[in-house]
Amino acid sequence: MKTLTLPLPQISERVASAYLQGYVRELDPKITQTAYPALIIVPGGSYTHIPEAQAETMALAFAAHGLQVFYLRYHFIKDTAPKPLLPQPIIDLGAAVLTLRQHASEFRINPTQIIAAGFSVGGHIVSLYADYWQSKWLTQALNVHPEQLKLTAAILSYPVIRLDAGFPASQEQLTKITDQPAKFAADEAVTNANPPTFIWHTMDDPMVPVSNSLRYLTALYQQKIPVEAHFFHHGPHGLALANQQTAWKADANQPHVAHWVDLAIEWLNETLALNLF
Repeated sequence: MKTLTLPLPQISERVASAYLQGYVRELDPKITQTAYPALIIVPGGSYTHIPEAQAETMALAFAAHGLQVFYLRYHFIKDTAPKPLLPQPIIDLGAAVLTLRQHASEFRINPTQIIAAGFSVGGHIVSLYADYWQSKWLTQALNVHPEQLKLTAAILSYPVIRLDAGFPASQEQLTKITDQPAKFAADEAVTNANPPTFIWHTMDDPMVPVSNSLRYLTALYQQKIPVEAHFFHHGPHGLALANQQTAWKADANQPHVAHWVDLAIEWLNETLALNLF
């Protein structure tokens, strides 16, 4: 397994803080081999940081299933202050998708199989990106045709969907994130162009209420987007793999919830006709 850091295209002075950290197979260039699907993990962290060790553990877990995996270090509140943060992380994700398509041959990535998996506020970024990937403001920011930004699928893990449903906890924090909260209510921006989506959440999540996922699920259903959702009866916020590897306290090791990874892999195989293992 080769690790690498990819800078994102220099779209503005703000892009310098964002990058992709990759975990890809070292392949013999003399051997012709089928390209792999790519997964971009977009971690949580309340828009103030990302848990890099946890992101790396998740990346390696998914790489073991036959994916070329990257995690996105997007812009945080401190990177854009005094201006509000959004929509910069959404633009960062677009730049990441574009970067993987540009490097598809180098890293044996199938450019038609790019998946984004968002966790907590990372789920906010991914859900909004899935809504807005064709939007003029985003394609103009990246100076590309919409098709270059298309996701094949989205995975949302205990996602923030809107900013008036439990997160953030204070008006002061909200002001740092956006001065247009209605624009960033992901459930209200779903269209019939959203990618197939997999969602999971715990029913008693104390930080990001499950109502976030239920709202987004309903919006996807109304637009007839292929969707699968799993709601587990118990588990704290920030479960990641929900196993011992990513448990940050005893209650974060949830063997029942940890089945979400296998369920997501099975769903990707079935929905996208992949051959992951």
